[in-house]
Amino acid sequence: MAQEKEETKTGILNSKYGKMVLVIFAALFVFGGPYLVYVLAHILDLNYFVSIASGFALFIVGFVLLWYLIKNKVVT
Repeated sequence: MAQEKEETKTGILNSKYGKMVLVIFAALFVFGGPYLVYVLAHILDLNYFVSIASGFALFIVGFVLLWYLIKNKVVT
C-alpha cells in the first residue's frame, strides 16, 4: 500500500485568525478606497487626480486580495 502525502497549507491561510485578518483587510480596502478619495481631496485638500489614483489603487488591491481569498476557498 502506497501512502499518499497530504499537501499542507503554510503561511497565513493556515490559521483562522490569519484568514479573518485577510478578509477584514480586503473589506477595508474595497470599501475604504472610495472613502479615501473623499478624505484626500476634501479634508486634506490634496490634488483631485492624486486622490482618485490613490483610491482606485486601494480599491484594486482590495479586489485582488478578495480574488485570492476566493481562489483559496477562504471566502465562498
